Amino acid sequence: MIDTIIFDLDGTLLNTLEDLRDSVNYALEKQNFPLRTLPEIRSFVGDGIRVLMERAVPKNTDAETFEICFADFNAYYKVHMEDKTAPYDGINEMLGNIKKAGFKTAIVTNKVDYAAQDLCKRMFGENIDLIVGSSDDRPNKPAPDGVFYALEKLDSKLENTIFVGDADTDILTAKNAGLPSVGVLWGFRDREIIEAEGAEYIVETVKELENLLICLKNA
Repeated sequence: MIDTIIFDLDGTLLNTLEDLRDSVNYALEKQNFPLRTLPEIRSFVGDGIRVLMERAVPKNTDAETFEICFADFNAYYKVHMEDKTAPYDGINEMLGNIKKAGFKTAIVTNKVDYAAQDLCKRMFGENIDLIVGSSDDRPNKPAPDGVFYALEKLDSKLENTIFVGDADTDILTAKNAGLPSVGVLWGFRDREIIEAEGAEYIVETVKELENLLICLKNA
């Protein structure tokens, strides 16, 4: 029986791409670097904002200039991270329904912790029990440390937990933690990538995800 669900955030619960693109391009423009398109940002995300900026700056950018870009990104994103970001259609209804069904819920994300905490509390309220963002205390996904931290805080067991995400990083995180995984197709990666990484379940809609989770709880 599954009683605990760990969600990824960006691309799974929230569509954050446009605010990330705008923040990246703000930092790039200040250095007169070429700007990045939305599809490029979509391919860059998933491994934390530092890696996002490493992928966005031109190759051979020197370390000092990169740190300036990264600082500019953070300064802009802290102010503008909610300009265009919103839950995907049906997400809040789904979260409310699974909470009523008795699930414990957590988010484990590579998004920097200040942004994860602020966005999730504003967007999801009490429908999420615990938010675990990227910090210096533990390695990012696909390392399983954030998952294990969440399970300890929720007093949940591995055998009663499932991981839900939109990217290969999420499926690999689940594998590394010893969890089954659900890959969702409305996010930042295509079906082929999720299938290749070996997700146990793949869903196309939020309602399909909700129905699957309820079935797993009652199994």
